[in-house]
Amino acid sequence: MFFRIVSFLVVQLLGAGLGLWLGLSWTDRYVDALWGALLAATLWFVLDSVRAGRALAWLIPERPPLLPLKSGVWGEALERTQRLLRNKDNLINDSNTRLQDFLLALQASPNGVILLDGESRIEWCNHTAATHFGLDAVRDLAQVIGNLVRDPGFVSYLAVKQFDRELLMSGRESAATRPVRLSVQLYPYGGGRMLLLSRDVTAVEQAEAMRRDFVANVSHEIRTPLTVLSGFVETLQTLELEPLERDSYLDLMAQQGRRMQSLVDDLLTLSKLEGSPSPGVDVWSAVPNLLRQLEQDAHSLTRVINIDGKALHDLKFECLFQGEIAGVAAELHSAMGNLVSNAIRYTPPGGQIWVSFKRLPGGQATFEVRDSGAGIAPEHLPRLTERFYRVDRSRSRETGGTGLGLAIVKHVAQRHGGTLTIESRLGKGSSFRITFPAERLREAAY
Repeated sequence: MFFRIVSFLVVQLLGAGLGLWLGLSWTDRYVDALWGALLAATLWFVLDSVRAGRALAWLIPERPPLLPLKSGVWGEALERTQRLLRNKDNLINDSNTRLQDFLLALQASPNGVILLDGESRIEWCNHTAATHFGLDAVRDLAQVIGNLVRDPGFVSYLAVKQFDRELLMSGRESAATRPVRLSVQLYPYGGGRMLLLSRDVTAVEQAEAMRRDFVANVSHEIRTPLTVLSGFVETLQTLELEPLERDSYLDLMAQQGRRMQSLVDDLLTLSKLEGSPSPGVDVWSAVPNLLRQLEQDAHSLTRVINIDGKALHDLKFECLFQGEIAGVAAELHSAMGNLVSNAIRYTPPGGQIWVSFKRLPGGQATFEVRDSGAGIAPEHLPRLTERFYRVDRSRSRETGGTGLGLAIVKHVAQRHGGTLTIESRLGKGSSFRITFPAERLREAAY
């Protein structure tokens, strides 16, 4: 600014001096000096206005990178302005980058996130929230969420505005065969806006239900034989019994003891399977040997079950893979044996049971057990591998099962990289199949 004032005064003095030099008389020279100074001021103003106009023309949003003026006061002002604007642009770009990173982080969140304005209109939502509530992340922007999510509980929750608690509601994709449960909570923040968080708690609720069922079932399964044992012990202690009657009571007590022992053994097996790492591929077992042992066990079991003279089961074993499988032989035998014994127990005497192990074209292999039993209704199939789940509890009591067999089979299959598949039709029998990955199979090394 000081340079600008000095420059203006110098121009004024030069204009006045020029007027004096051109004047014809002393009197006229003073007038000419004034006119010279005025002319110099006008010229300064015109030139300065032109430079100011060029500077203002550059100050537009789509301004070019090169400055129109690089000298004088306006040049210095434009340079300083350019630096300030560049710093501001950098701050804006940095803020936008941070905002995009923040939104990307929210987008990657496993929980649903929706930003609402003061009128409950959607400002932004991630894909998870769109899936939870059946929204379109682009189309539904600026829409009132209460008009899109019509669940009565959610509408009431939004209207009451008591956001100190969470709301449990059904998800948009919930169905009778696959229920989806959501935990929803709103959090008010600046300017009347609200943050809506949603979380899929289906697995948590199912786990909690399974925990409650597990405790109740274990208590029931152990209490029943304990009650029988206690009753027989009391009878033996208080009554004089004939030897045959006493032996009969002792046999029943031993039977109930074996039932409890079997239940405890299965519980320990399941706990061990869940808590230990998956087996490696350094120990191999011959598949034909596994099948031969299973066949021997199956024939022994069908003779025990049909000891009253009924027709034995028609058992057919077929081993189409002569190689080896990697894993814990005892676990594999337990899982496969569970499937075979279940087929024998739940197939009427004289029925057919097919057991096979074969290699698939893709290198995988399947162990399959099919029977000609009564079959299982479709609504029971998804829950068969749950602990203690039974299609027919009274029939399970008769067969002596613990309700943990298929849970053990599923965990053994998963530990060996396999999958358990169950297919069944009422009146047409059932098929239980374990598919093992190719990396756990190899041809026999002779």
